[in-house]
Amino acid sequence: MLLSDFDYDLPEELIAQRPIEPRNASRLMILDPKRQTIAHEHFYNLKKFLAAGDTLIFNDTRVIPARLIGNKATGARVEVFLLRRLDATTWETLVKPGRKIIEGAEIFFGDNLSCKVVGRTDFGGRVVQFNFSGVFEEILDKIGETPLPPYIHEKLDDCERYQTVYNRERGSAAAPTAGLHFTTEQMQEIKGLGVNLGFVTLHVGLGTFRPVQVETIEQHIMHEEFYTIPKTTADLIFETKKRGGRVIAVGTTSIRTLEAAAIDKNSVKVGSSSTNIFIYPGYQFKIVDALITNFHLPKSTLIMLVSAFAGRKFILQAYQEAVKQKYRFFSFGDAMFITNNLTD
Repeated sequence: MLLSDFDYDLPEELIAQRPIEPRNASRLMILDPKRQTIAHEHFYNLKKFLAAGDTLIFNDTRVIPARLIGNKATGARVEVFLLRRLDATTWETLVKPGRKIIEGAEIFFGDNLSCKVVGRTDFGGRVVQFNFSGVFEEILDKIGETPLPPYIHEKLDDCERYQTVYNRERGSAAAPTAGLHFTTEQMQEIKGLGVNLGFVTLHVGLGTFRPVQVETIEQHIMHEEFYTIPKTTADLIFETKKRGGRVIAVGTTSIRTLEAAAIDKNSVKVGSSSTNIFIYPGYQFKIVDALITNFHLPKSTLIMLVSAFAGRKFILQAYQEAVKQKYRFFSFGDAMFITNNLTD
């Protein structure tokens, strides 16, 4: 398939610059791929489309202050963007200006924190080893910046609005944005209806937001991202499937985690691993029956994933309708609920 098959026109004014208040006041487009129907709702009414025995799967990762601004010994400014932790002191990163940061270069950030470039990555980044005194996470919280996507030009008053209310596990370079719509009260209300809440962890990195740079999408290679599935969640999925309930992924990171760990149509592997799973039209879903997701960038791997789930033409039709109805797009934008996938 061609990259241009996943393009659409989006007026810039529909790119949401700030989160809506309260979180669940965003709009919610309801898609049924089998009936080819589109309906309009609000996220606080999500419960209308859930049933007792369904299971929602959330990604409980927490965004870290992944952007560090430092200087070389010459005084030249350098930006280091943390992507994936390799061990206690070593990270895969993106650096700017990349061409001038060679192996052996040292970068100083203040507060007893520095790093040395010890290698290159296959995606043009750098492997760096940090040198510090104290607790790395505490230093990062003090001097690091929470990264926002480049299409968001306004600064957040409260960085917690770029975190889900259920975040627990530090490690993401970006938020699992479908989860930003949920409030604690709404989650409790949904649970009270007999809907199960399960959690996985996938630390969002380059695999999720790296642009596709090949015209034939099958040639795109995803970057690996770390994930964990606890036994409680795996058991919950098995019991849900056994009873005939639906497994509903909250966000594309949750769906990639579950599908990467799928054993069969009823069960997933317990434990931690890394995945570079790339889901595009033609993929046969094993675990996930429905999906809550935001509206994604043109030509991105994320719009390819939802196209695999609901059909490319139907998704592009839904996006056209969203533009017509002036939905808000991307990280702080509105959401869609895809009620059934095409391959059950």
